[in-house]
Amino acid sequence: MDLSDWRERIDGIDRQMIDLLNERMHCAQEVGRIKKAAGKPIRDPERERDVIAKTKAYNQGLQGPVKDEALEKLYWLLIELTT
Repeated sequence: MDLSDWRERIDGIDRQMIDLLNERMHCAQEVGRIKKAAGKPIRDPERERDVIAKTKAYNQGLQGPVKDEALEKLYWLLIELTT
């Protein structure tokens, strides 16, 4: 593959990531709506830590180039953007 092929592949992956981020945000918004209707707090620190831990464990199983620290920062940002 040449440079343009790799860039095209990255562009396709970016579109998939955007689709998945939108789907995740929609799901999180629904969870927030359900919590609000039930009178529960929106934030759940235990659940947030569990999501981060499971994400890092999954990443370690892949043995890819994404570092756990970067993934953790990304997921904390996603959590902040959702609440």
